[in-house]
Amino acid sequence: MSTGAGPAATGLRMIEPSDPVQLERYYELRWRLLRAPWGQPRGSERDELEERAVHLMACNPEGEAVAVGRLHFNTVTQAQVRYMAVEPSWRGRGVGRLLLRALEENARHRGADQMVLDAREAAVGFYEHCGYRAIRPAHTLFGTIRHWQMEKALQSCAPTDSVRS
Repeated sequence: MSTGAGPAATGLRMIEPSDPVQLERYYELRWRLLRAPWGQPRGSERDELEERAVHLMACNPEGEAVAVGRLHFNTVTQAQVRYMAVEPSWRGRGVGRLLLRALEENARHRGADQMVLDAREAAVGFYEHCGYRAIRPAHTLFGTIRHWQMEKALQSCAPTDSVRS
């Protein structure tokens, strides 16, 4: 689907990567931005939940991945965002916000009423701006990247009928 959200997002498409080329672009971006800078090997950008998760990728008009994120469920009503990353040249243009909103909508449509995530300390402000609140310090990744556990209540996607008397 086309995002249609202003000049920053012009030409971007939000997709669920499904073919081998799309999946390679998706995992390459995750590894390059979230693991490679800390000397982590290829494959470290994946975990045991990949097959059960929802993967979203924002692509530019040339089909290149510019942002990625993953959604999985911890319980029937609690969804978790992981592995969210935006190309540095695309940061500050609203792409991350669009991707996060798409992940939230996907979770809501699957029955979630709560989103959780562990945000890198540098990204806490972004998530707070998107309505999340920091709960407590979480793990430290690779001995240097502090994380904060964050949460957000999702409103039901069921339409509300107003009754007039």
